[in-house]
Amino acid sequence: MSRNRTALSRGVEWEFRDVVLSRHLSRNAVRQALVEMAEHGGWELDRLRIGNDGVRRVIVRRKIIRQRATLWAS
Repeated sequence: MSRNRTALSRGVEWEFRDVVLSRHLSRNAVRQALVEMAEHGGWELDRLRIGNDGVRRVIVRRKIIRQRATLWAS
């Protein structure tokens, strides 16, 4: 898995993760894994490719939320 960050539009940054899933996993198992990532990690599906060898390459993304300091320290 690799991670990178990119700004697709002004003010919004996304974190991407590449996930490779075996061809031996059932469709239901893949769906369940992606649902778990979405519910517990805040990831959403960006791209899914199935290769000729049956390996699923999934790219998921989530927003990077930056918090601003609301109190100024003197």
